[in-house]
Amino acid sequence: MKIKKIVGKKLKDIRLKNDMTIQELAEKSKVSSNMISRIERGLTIPSVEILMKLAGVFNKSINYFVEEVTTTHEVVFTSPGHRDKTVYDDEHNMHTESFTSGLRDPQFMSFFCTVQKGGTSGVQNMYHPGDELIYVLEGQLRVNIAGETQILNPGDSLCFKSHLPHRWDNVGEEDAKVIWTLSPFTTI
Repeated sequence: MKIKKIVGKKLKDIRLKNDMTIQELAEKSKVSSNMISRIERGLTIPSVEILMKLAGVFNKSINYFVEEVTTTHEVVFTSPGHRDKTVYDDEHNMHTESFTSGLRDPQFMSFFCTVQKGGTSGVQNMYHPGDELIYVLEGQLRVNIAGETQILNPGDSLCFKSHLPHRWDNVGEEDAKVIWTLSPFTTI
């Protein structure tokens, strides 16, 4: 299922479960009713800022809206090759396997990444609320945060506030194996 449809379906489901109209949600979230309608119909992907506002109304993390999970549990065991992909999976740069998919309303997102040789997050910096942890198992990753560059080798870790502009590149001679953990805020 495409991310637009996942987010839209989950937003509509939780809104209806809370007996809330689009207009009521718009007032509580400070997001326009037109935007909420477009999201629910799968016509647009909301920005992280909008998703945070909507999630805050329901006291949910933004992961609630982006993970495609039909059943949730309080304990989840997965093994390699049987994990769900995440929204960050990109066939040209990075393959991801979620450690937290299926966990009931996790307050963090953690995944195993294979960053392909030459893989990159792009030329533009990204930034979003929360905290981020990168732990390199194999290979080499260059991470630029707010203009400062770190080269991560096997065993190295890097934690930072995700609101700082950041980007990454695999600068090694092989695919990099990385554990990535994100902890988004649920309220603004």
